[in-house]
Amino acid sequence: MKIAVVAANGKEGQLVVKEAVKRGHDVTAVVRGENKSEAQHAIIKDLFDLTAADLVGFDVVVDAAGAWTPDTLHVIPDAAKHLSDVLAGSDVRLIVVGGAGSLFVNKEHTVALEDTPDFPDAYKPVSAAHGEALAHLRTLSDVKWTYISPAADFQAEGARTGSYELAGEEFTANAEGQSFISYADYAIAVVDEAESAKHVGERISVYTK
Repeated sequence: MKIAVVAANGKEGQLVVKEAVKRGHDVTAVVRGENKSEAQHAIIKDLFDLTAADLVGFDVVVDAAGAWTPDTLHVIPDAAKHLSDVLAGSDVRLIVVGGAGSLFVNKEHTVALEDTPDFPDAYKPVSAAHGEALAHLRTLSDVKWTYISPAADFQAEGARTGSYELAGEEFTANAEGQSFISYADYAIAVVDEAESAKHVGERISVYTK
């Protein structure tokens, strides 16, 4: 399988590349400068300069673009929008590394985690940016997208346990009432979805049991 990982030099991007290469896939890093990931190939280009021609022949494109500062948060929804525009009408699947704040906390799907009183104010801007990306994807019928929300506690330095639990649109905690997953285990879920294509046109979520 041919997989392109956008923002492959980032923390999650590097782990997705590592997991995919480990499984024997042909992986291309899309990076603005030197490729620091384990990808066998690289497209040295700003993601917003990518064209349909750049991504022809890939089975899956992973959008791992992230941002944290107020002046860069727009990159999160803008990346999803640009990549979906580029891939529209093609058979290339788009998997987006998403956020947890938009997960629903009620069965009616009217209240999201980010709307609850205990959701930290500091995380609301980045949560809103991820939510905007998801809202855009939901409007599309000509893109084979999948949006994967991590658990609430998304641990960059967390250990790779080698497993995860799959959930849907609703916020889900483990038996101890905790919601967490490491970047490394999240990468496993991304590559699993790349291989299976079981959730095209859906948002799914993952957490550690």
